[in-house]
Amino acid sequence: MSTSATRIRAGATALAAAGLLFLAYPALRPWHDEATVAGATASMSSAAWVTAHFFAMLGFILVPLGLLALRSALAATGAEPLALTAAVLAWIGSGLVLPYYGAEDFGLHAIAGSAGPGADLLSLVHAVRYQPLAATMFGTGLLLLAAAAIMAAIAVWRSHVLPRTSAILFATGMALFLPQFFGPAAVRIAHGILLSAGLIILAAALWASAGRTRADATPLADRSSADVTGMARHPAARPSWPLGLKSPANQNTPHVRGAATPPYRPPTSLPGG
Repeated sequence: MSTSATRIRAGATALAAAGLLFLAYPALRPWHDEATVAGATASMSSAAWVTAHFFAMLGFILVPLGLLALRSALAATGAEPLALTAAVLAWIGSGLVLPYYGAEDFGLHAIAGSAGPGADLLSLVHAVRYQPLAATMFGTGLLLLAAAAIMAAIAVWRSHVLPRTSAILFATGMALFLPQFFGPAAVRIAHGILLSAGLIILAAALWASAGRTRADATPLADRSSADVTGMARHPAARPSWPLGLKSPANQNTPHVRGAATPPYRPPTSLPGG
């Protein structure tokens, strides 16, 4: 197996793993009423809280690796620059999102576990979640991840290497990552299912593309252009025609008056009767 195919399949594995992690994130997260002190304490002080948010962080780390492999799969197409831009934006977006998830995971867990009965837990949670710079970084990171997923879907659509719709669910799930935070538990779990399905579908298409040869993965339009260009650069590669016959391109060329006419050459042998 070539190095490129190995890289693409490793990226496909990363996307599939990210899909499972984003599914486990809302499924394992405790869903007590966090508007009350008792509910916030029960959710944030639990081990499931730490585990679920840690799964989400791993998912954010794996998505850019998968998009980098997507760029490798589309390297022979005109959509490669768009796929590379998607990978870069996803890396930046994940870098902006992860600090906030660290505070949400480990910070709120420590606060909820150590806060006494008289502590104003809800005010502390609000201060952590809505600190201006932290909230700005988090929102910007999710918007960049959404833009990266949409760019990846466009690149897949234009490339004709992977199934054209194989990245649409992934792009939809990433675009809805920020709005889904304002929904109830059922909406957030449904979003996890949607994003997981999108990532796994894209991973399967990417894995299948690694099994094709480079020629098979190159779109037909690109291959035709490459053939024409190669014949123009290397005249020896053009088809030759028997003596006395014209090529198809010259059969309908009109005779120019005054042009030199080649001398008549009698046939070397007569046709049989």
